[in-house]
Amino acid sequence: MRVPLSWLREYVDLPATETGRDVQAKLVAVGLEVETVEQTGAGLKGPLVVGKVLTIEELEGFKKPIRFCTVDVGAANGTGEPQEIVCGARNFAVGDKVVVVLPGAVLPGDFAIASRKTYGKTSHGMICSGDELGMGDDGSGGIIVLPPEHEVGTDAIELLQLVDEVLDIAVTPDRGYCLSMRGVARETAIAYGLPLRDPALLDVPAPNAYGYPVQVADPIGCSRFTARTVVGLQPEARSPIWLRRRLQKAGMRPISLAVDVTNYVMLELGQPLHAYDRTRIDGPIGVRRAERGEKLTTLDGAVRVLDPADLVITDNRGPIGLAGVMGGANTEIADAEEDTRTTEVVIEAAHFDAISIARTARRHKLASEASKRFERGVDPQAAAAAAQRTVDLLVLLAGGTAEAGVTEVTAPSGPRTITMAADHPDKVAGVAYGRETVVRRLQEVGCDVYGQDELLVTAPSWRPDLNEPNDLAEEVIRLEGYENLPSTLPTPPSGRGLTDRQRLHRRIGRALAGAGYVEALNYPFTGEAVLDQLGLAADDARRRTVRLVNPLSDEEPSLRTTLLPGLLGALRRNDGRGSHDLALFETGLVFVPTGQETKPVRLPVDRRPSDEEIAALDAALPRQPRHAAVVLAGAREQAGWWGKGRPADWADSVEAARTIAREAGVDLTVRAGQHAPWHPGRCAALYVSVNGEETLFGHAGELHPRVIKELHLPERTCAMEVELDVLEQAVDGALQAPRISTFPVATQDVALVVAQDVPAADVEQALREGAGELLESLRLFDVFTGEQIGGGHKSLAYALRFRAADRTLTVDEATAARDAAVALAAERTGAVLRGA
Repeated sequence: MRVPLSWLREYVDLPATETGRDVQAKLVAVGLEVETVEQTGAGLKGPLVVGKVLTIEELEGFKKPIRFCTVDVGAANGTGEPQEIVCGARNFAVGDKVVVVLPGAVLPGDFAIASRKTYGKTSHGMICSGDELGMGDDGSGGIIVLPPEHEVGTDAIELLQLVDEVLDIAVTPDRGYCLSMRGVARETAIAYGLPLRDPALLDVPAPNAYGYPVQVADPIGCSRFTARTVVGLQPEARSPIWLRRRLQKAGMRPISLAVDVTNYVMLELGQPLHAYDRTRIDGPIGVRRAERGEKLTTLDGAVRVLDPADLVITDNRGPIGLAGVMGGANTEIADAEEDTRTTEVVIEAAHFDAISIARTARRHKLASEASKRFERGVDPQAAAAAAQRTVDLLVLLAGGTAEAGVTEVTAPSGPRTITMAADHPDKVAGVAYGRETVVRRLQEVGCDVYGQDELLVTAPSWRPDLNEPNDLAEEVIRLEGYENLPSTLPTPPSGRGLTDRQRLHRRIGRALAGAGYVEALNYPFTGEAVLDQLGLAADDARRRTVRLVNPLSDEEPSLRTTLLPGLLGALRRNDGRGSHDLALFETGLVFVPTGQETKPVRLPVDRRPSDEEIAALDAALPRQPRHAAVVLAGAREQAGWWGKGRPADWADSVEAARTIAREAGVDLTVRAGQHAPWHPGRCAALYVSVNGEETLFGHAGELHPRVIKELHLPERTCAMEVELDVLEQAVDGALQAPRISTFPVATQDVALVVAQDVPAADVEQALREGAGELLESLRLFDVFTGEQIGGGHKSLAYALRFRAADRTLTVDEATAARDAAVALAAERTGAVLRGA
């Protein structure tokens, strides 16, 4: 809602020294979100005056039409002589009053005006359009042509109200009353403690039997319908400058007098209105639900197929308007330029059901200023006043005559009353306001309050959001000032800290960050399309997803069962923006349905749920294990003066899994595996020991080329994903710090020849068990294949480090441990010492 400060001052006597910034601070303090304060006419400097076009000479020989004009600007130029001006606009004629900016003036945007030679003539100034003055679109499509009654030489800055401040307020759905000057003025008056001149306090004639006939078939959808008629409108009447300027500052384009008046009253009172050309209405006006297959051409020229749930305005021919959203073209007010001009109008001021209007607007993708207000709640008691205000303006500005007939169809309704303890706001806020303050604040927002310790509060008609005691408490608290609420930090119970699970997750995140990975947080939503792109089989468990009832996107209607889609999407976006060397990680929950979930219970809100109710709710949830995943692409090590770089490969993804396992103090076993979406020949299955049994922990490796192509990823993209819940089960007690021995290490290297299909992990495990307690570390540092060792075989070279905690090992002890390791490897895997 755009609120011109000059307009706001008509309803509240603000101090003359108050600026838009001051008003912004006050409104923010009472809970309104004032996004910006726009200074209209900023930098504008005169002389800017009204001029009368005396002559127009068409200049020939140029690519576009050019006119050389003489304009009478009175004494504004200091000489009284006509001003010579070159202009390219065509929408004015000799005798028209226009806006002229003279040399020495500065227009918005720091555009200085001076005499200059152009098109073979010297132009002493400029004839202005609305855009050049920062007024916005005025519908003219060119030069501003003023009404003839304005005198030559008049200051146009004041005439056009060019200098002003406009507050741009983001109105939340619960404060629909602030989509009007009346509502904002009420909040301003409260904030300043000043009286409000309510523009809706008008003398309205009582309904009678002479008004235009109206038949409401759906009183639930339309609880009030007021109709008034004005005849004898002068076809040539135009909207005055003050009216057009207020509409422009509020962000609306002037169209025609009748339409401008209805828009003006809507902005003023918050009540949407519609004006029908009475000569184009056939019979009584009706309100009903649309029939299936009915069509309506709306004012925007679109032919719309109506839904049976749509509320429509009708006459004898059928629908003539989409209620609360947009009128129909067949009863449109005729423009002043048309041959058949409108001289009689029927004014509609109705109150429609908010939910019905919201659904219709979304169904037809037709958001309008009217629907925006109806769906947030319009004051039903303002309809008669809005109709009267519209009638008064049309009589005043268009020379019309208001007919005596007044139609008002209403559905029975009573006031909304709320019972609240007088100290309820005190309990909510933790502040002792007292009964007098509570009553005063509620009365300021328009409530009627009765009672002592127990208050009976009648909510005002313009506040449909006040329905329960907490709503009333919020009004008291916001008007007393959110900044005055005490800040009390909760005191944590002593002796409690992070759980072992939380500490492990934090250590893993820090370890991956320390290894060069950047954390990427993604939405936990997925869809079938990305699962297809990952190449998951039809029976893959990851395709069994939990579907959301109200998803944010139809393309991602389910909860994720793997972290990879989100991470790969982040990698693709960053690669597309020029970051090609990427290493990302994420830890988060995935959602795995078990098929044993029960129907969720609805928890109470007036008390703490019981342990049984919470347990029943937990039983309705899917299993939610926590996963960790990484993705890599591009260079893992950068090139520089120190040497060549190295691209990321599958081994780096396996090393990321080792990093995670080390943080838990768990040994990781790596075996060859096949698992989508990884390359079948470059996929590692990761295992940890849980209760003495080897348990699958996750997978790592290079992604399948088809997956890389489908997801538009960089070549040789690698990934790793593991389940941290399995890792926690593998943890054996508290993590032990390493023991540092002061005795020297004994290193023994062995090269073992095994069959090509023997996993290196099996050889490594046998060496560890055979070497015994003296083995400190074991590292595979070379893999060799070739004719020297024979076909179908490979050589695995290991570095074994031996150390004792209490002595220096002898050569014989180290050799014996090595031989024992080799012997067990030979027994289990058929390994033979190379060269033996």
